[in-house]
Amino acid sequence: MFAVLSTLQKPFTKFVAVLSLLWLAACQPISLADVNSGNINAGETVRVALLLPRGSEIEGDSIVSDSLENAARLAVGDLQGVEIDLRVYSTAGDSARAAIAAKQAVADGAQIILGPLRAESANAAAVAVAPDGVNVLAFSNNATVAGGNLFLLGSTFNNTADRLTAYAKKTGKDRILIVHDEEIGGQLGKAAISQAIARNGATLAGTVVYERSQQGVISAVQRIKAAQAAGQANAVFLTSTSDAALPFYAQMLPDVGISNATTQFIGLSRWDIPAQTLQLPGLEGGWFAIPNPAKSAEFAARYAAANGAQPHPLAALAYDGIAAVGALASTGKRDALSRASITQSAGFQGSNGIFRFRADGTNERGLAIAQIQDKKVVIIDAAPRAFGGAGF
Repeated sequence: MFAVLSTLQKPFTKFVAVLSLLWLAACQPISLADVNSGNINAGETVRVALLLPRGSEIEGDSIVSDSLENAARLAVGDLQGVEIDLRVYSTAGDSARAAIAAKQAVADGAQIILGPLRAESANAAAVAVAPDGVNVLAFSNNATVAGGNLFLLGSTFNNTADRLTAYAKKTGKDRILIVHDEEIGGQLGKAAISQAIARNGATLAGTVVYERSQQGVISAVQRIKAAQAAGQANAVFLTSTSDAALPFYAQMLPDVGISNATTQFIGLSRWDIPAQTLQLPGLEGGWFAIPNPAKSAEFAARYAAANGAQPHPLAALAYDGIAAVGALASTGKRDALSRASITQSAGFQGSNGIFRFRADGTNERGLAIAQIQDKKVVIIDAAPRAFGGAGF
């Protein structure tokens, strides 16, 4: 079922809880050189360690751990021609214990590691096993820790911003005003959008930063209006999530004359989670990015059939990790799990569509452009089915 892809020629607290599982304050990225040979023997069982935050005192970590493990085992069962010996290690959500678990996994024979969940633990685990020549595919999306022997499975701000900005440029919504809060997530989101604007030849029409409070949001509205007029922006890119400023802006920006009728609203976060967000009148016509919906629905149905419950939103990452390992091992190459093999440009087919790892340890995922129409999600630009040589 899994294969390396051929290169194409020519609100709301639930959602924030998902993001908080992935993001921490920036850690130092791993700077160690990749000493991994990634050697495996063709036809032999591949030994994979799965590091989970079981035993953590953080609410929800037990549920996330179970869902990640279930998804990984589902993927193992889907492999054809590749045997995986999957062993699970608990980190208790602690970076020191993650490093110890990673070292123990390698001592037990692990040839590659999936997890841990959060950036700080992922960084610690990868540093611990770098001298042993073992690569780590972590569930984090925090690009500040990526690199060396640490690769991220989580969808990054850069990936989402690039996909949306490229589409905006193509459709003439190319003068983009960025609206972000002053917290770390807002700052990182702003940086990702700014870089995407530069990469895609669009125009940065201005930036408005606001304090993450109700009064901070209210006081920013007139500044957004002024910045939109001064920069002649035909698009407003919002970093806010549904549990924070987004509902306020959805109401107040149209009240001052900024709406999707004349200025395209674009979201860095998903506006379909939770579903109540779709009911906000001010977001009607707005754009955001989502994984391939057909693939996502197929994965969720198969997971539910196997486990009697819906998967946690992060479960797909564990499935994708096993999918990538299986696809690489199936090539029969001696260095199948090396950096060079992991970052091959063709990418992999995962639970939510295509993805590939970049040389800097981050990833690219094939995303669809969604629009809110009549309070429903409508795909207006389908997710790509294969990667081109230099991008989507």
